[in-house]
Amino acid sequence: MGYAKWIGGLLGAFAGGPIGAIAGYALGSLYDKIKEGVTIVSDETTYGEGVDAGQRNGFLFSLLLLAAHIIQADGKIMHSEMEYVRRMLRESYGTAAEAQGNDILKKLFDRRKTIGESEWNRQMMACCTQMRQAMTQEQRLQLLAFLCEIAKADSTVDQNEVSQLRLVAGYLGIPSESIDQLLNLGGNTLEEAYKVLGVPADASDEDVRKAYRKLALQYHPDKVASLGEDVRAAAEKKFKEIGAAKDLIWQARGL
Repeated sequence: MGYAKWIGGLLGAFAGGPIGAIAGYALGSLYDKIKEGVTIVSDETTYGEGVDAGQRNGFLFSLLLLAAHIIQADGKIMHSEMEYVRRMLRESYGTAAEAQGNDILKKLFDRRKTIGESEWNRQMMACCTQMRQAMTQEQRLQLLAFLCEIAKADSTVDQNEVSQLRLVAGYLGIPSESIDQLLNLGGNTLEEAYKVLGVPADASDEDVRKAYRKLALQYHPDKVASLGEDVRAAAEKKFKEIGAAKDLIWQARGL
């Protein structure tokens, strides 16, 4: 299998600009074919009804690109963080996609080393600007949710990772407090639950309800359904974790 099933196809709005330039480096001859207008397909290339192949593939490459950035945010390449990405690819697309994604990440690490930190960071800012223009807010939030899960994969989120996540969020046009909310998802304490909803513990019941309704709308799985069932399933998990945080607060308040 080539890249077709999971990242082959057209990259849609990301085929040009800074993301396109990096895709050309990371995907090599495949990207040359895409630029020439050759449709890359395989017997395994299937998309559900309503899925936009260009949006989907652009989203997945953007995820790998920013994953390479966050994985190296603390100056180390942690096995657990790499494995999180490999497992996601393996479970959603198979072992071939896992190996290819791993290869793309290594090429991106090499590019960062070759061009230097200053130029790499400039390119990441430009790429995020392109993502901001091409993706909906809900799609960008889901992208950040994946990045936060990568940062959490080694059970310790380094302050450098948090700083880079906040920078990326800003470049994507997402409030930095969304990072605190995402990093606290899946927790089992009341303190973490309030951080997920983004309100202080002494907030009024009405403010807590408003915060939950806002999050429920932002992270509803249907908002990213056009990216494919696998992305929607990840969004469904986040949606349930938001609900669990809400239930914890509701129980404490007797609501």
